Amino acid sequence: LFLPSQPCWNEYLTTRIEQNMIVNCTCPISECRAQPTAAFICSIVSSAEIRAKYEKALLRGYVECCSNLTWCTNPQGCDQILLKDGLGYGAACSKCSWISCFNCNFPEAHYPASCSHMSHMTCAKCNHGFCWRCLKPWRPTHKDYYNCSAMVSKAAWQEKRFQDYNERCTFHHHAREFAISLRNRVSSIREMPNIRTLSFVLDACKVLEQARKVLAYSCVYSYYNQDTESMDIVEQQTESLEWHTNAL
Repeated sequence: LFLPSQPCWNEYLTTRIEQNMIVNCTCPISECRAQPTAAFICSIVSSAEIRAKYEKALLRGYVECCSNLTWCTNPQGCDQILLKDGLGYGAACSKCSWISCFNCNFPEAHYPASCSHMSHMTCAKCNHGFCWRCLKPWRPTHKDYYNCSAMVSKAAWQEKRFQDYNERCTFHHHAREFAISLRNRVSSIREMPNIRTLSFVLDACKVLEQARKVLAYSCVYSYYNQDTESMDIVEQQTESLEWHTNAL
């Protein structure tokens, strides 16, 4: 029986780790389905850097296998593992304070917009609705409905409405980024000597950031909501929040 030497094992395992193919790795001997243990891999692989990659791969594989675990979805990058159970709406990552949505593929919590709102996309040119996840038409019966000449005026109105809400949503997202930038600058000033406490300014920046986030997703919620009566109340509340937010 031929057994690979330690240098051969080292080269084989190192290659598998670098190619992100180490999980469920099997013996290189043909027809042998045995899997090397973690202790064996660590004893064979000589590079500390490669061993560190292997440990990260193990952790990543474990999180992906556990339906109750997930990574923080902060697009700026965060390696914190979150436990889904017990994290109701408003719970933030303990490391970066990012608030994630665990019910859809959108990277952050998007209240008051629902998950379906974040998946339902509309073309600004032809008003065609489609699902952002699968790219299939939102209305299964959709054919050439939006190309009908009788719908031109309605399509133009829908396009203008979409542009208005999109511009408002984009504005609040940019304003939120400004609040985050302002908070970071205040934090750096706070570290300077002979500067009195600026905690109240930092708190104001956090409130401003959260308010802009709610206003941005309120635009999504309002765009898709068809209940005219309830929307009158929502619009009034949104206008009030926007007025106080601008004042802040």
